Amino acid sequence: MSYPAELDAQGLHQWAARTVEELTRRRADINSLNVFPVPDSDTGSNMLHTMESALEEADKCTDPTAVAEALAIGSVRGARGNSGMVLSQVLRGVADATTQSRIDGHVLAAALGLAVDLVDRALATPVEGTIITILRAAAEASKEASLEPHAELYGIAVRALEAARVALENTPSQLPALREAGVVDAGGAGLVILLECLLAQLTGEQPAELPLSAGGPKRSAVAQEEETDSASAAAEIEVVFFYDGELGTLEEALKPMGNSLVIARSTEDSGSVHIHSANAGAVIEKAFSLGSVSGLRLEALPAGGADHAAGDLRGSDQRRIFAVAPEGAAGELFAKVGADVLKPGASVHGESDRDLFLPNGFGGEAGAAAIIPTHSLVAGLAAMSVYEPGNPDTAEVVAAMGDAATSMRVIHPAAEKADAVETACATLLAQGGEQVTVLTGLDLGEEDLAARLGVDVAVLRVPGLRTEIGVE
Repeated sequence: MSYPAELDAQGLHQWAARTVEELTRRRADINSLNVFPVPDSDTGSNMLHTMESALEEADKCTDPTAVAEALAIGSVRGARGNSGMVLSQVLRGVADATTQSRIDGHVLAAALGLAVDLVDRALATPVEGTIITILRAAAEASKEASLEPHAELYGIAVRALEAARVALENTPSQLPALREAGVVDAGGAGLVILLECLLAQLTGEQPAELPLSAGGPKRSAVAQEEETDSASAAAEIEVVFFYDGELGTLEEALKPMGNSLVIARSTEDSGSVHIHSANAGAVIEKAFSLGSVSGLRLEALPAGGADHAAGDLRGSDQRRIFAVAPEGAAGELFAKVGADVLKPGASVHGESDRDLFLPNGFGGEAGAAAIIPTHSLVAGLAAMSVYEPGNPDTAEVVAAMGDAATSMRVIHPAAEKADAVETACATLLAQGGEQVTVLTGLDLGEEDLAARLGVDVAVLRVPGLRTEIGVE
């Protein structure tokens, strides 16, 4: 049977669409594999979101020859999680290896090789037994196959997929966490699906199912207890943002501030940044001081289980942070950065003078907790951004958070309209400022607004909330 010698731009687009469809179908299965580096069961969701962002950008592309570049740009900007970051670099490699978005066997081999190089640059601390191992195996196999006489796309794709499947099956022998759980690597499974969809695009067949279990023992109660004990020592926040600036300088600055650092390059001077850190505020401050930050996203990581995620942010002294916020997305923002969220009007009683209370403009009774003067939600988020969970000096923590809150000048636009938001931002900036934070239910273009205002802008979508604008 003969198969296409190459994929044209349309075929590349269809490959991406097929991958989105398959990741959608298998998302829950991939999520169930997610035990490393953080058992937060979102690898499938992250890889799907990354591919959806890639496809969305390609759908907007009016130049058929630019499909590969559009997929790369969309995936980097939309990349989520470690595996999503790596996936974006695979598509970046495809874009860099193609001419007019056409892929033959030699281009595929070159693309996978470039992806390995990009991922090696992106990952501060590569770990074997993860998606990078599967990617490297596929790249090596495709390179060997491309050097054989009469090598064609189909044969090279088959060799790459076969090698990836073998590498995936072997991941439990490389990572104890996988072996204990009896699963293969979640990110690696997602990459195998990408390659299966490529082969399916060539053959017209449905992608084959991949094995999800390594057949090993499930985690013992002792192992789970050890994980919980270990996790309680260092709870972390996942910080993700898009960055424009000198990436090498940023990487060196962030390395000592956390782990799982990944910088997925869109260009040499821009890319998506991913890091797990116990001091998210310091990470954010450093990034803003070195370059332009957009698309900032924070997520509390589970520490031995979801119930520990927020609590461990309180530090070694079990300090608690109470934040008043409406139900819904606004409350979720504070929950994600480690606060105990209270409804407006709720009775609040701090249990310790080490605890902190953020009224956020809604008032409330703090009890024994120290009050941080947060007169708005954006001021509350500013205070949370500088919180140091490991600092035992409560007075010092209160002072730093109070300074951050009071330095945030806040305004509400005259109307819930995009032009009114921009006018209000300009009014605040007339008194000085380097960064604008907008909490809004409106669908605002962050980059366009930043370009018009001439400063960094972070837009946090909070449906149903009256728009708040803060400048610092």
